[in-house]
Amino acid sequence: MRRSIRIQAEAFDPLEVAGDLHRDNPGVGAVVSFLGLMRDLNQGRRVLSMTLEHYPGMAEKALRRIVEEAAERWPLQAVSVVHRVGELRPQDPIVLVMVASSHRGDAFRACEFIIDFLKTRAPFWKKEQTEQGEHWVEARSNDLASELRWRARDDR
Repeated sequence: MRRSIRIQAEAFDPLEVAGDLHRDNPGVGAVVSFLGLMRDLNQGRRVLSMTLEHYPGMAEKALRRIVEEAAERWPLQAVSVVHRVGELRPQDPIVLVMVASSHRGDAFRACEFIIDFLKTRAPFWKKEQTEQGEHWVEARSNDLASELRWRARDDR
């Protein structure tokens, strides 16, 4: 299985990532993606910008483990994960998860699995700058519930 995991400050082009994902791989029948964008509103507050920090080395290792776990559950051809760090503005892309498989069902489930686990297990921290000042963003309970849901099911 082809894997690409990148953590970067620079913007990325999802179409370029998609082309690299299935290039020269005729076994790919489906590519599913999730593109996360920075919102301008969180918990009723207007967000002006956000700073994303990570633990270098550890973040990449955590993402590799998540991708490997997805590959153990579903037959995947390729996976690409791109995650931004640094200062972001509303509508900037934050994260891209792309999964290629022979069949769409496997690609959909693996993509959802990877983004759900990325939200809870990868060491990224968000600090929002709002009109009221700046604050660190806490983990959301629904992200933790999504991880628990995956732990409870086996839908290979």
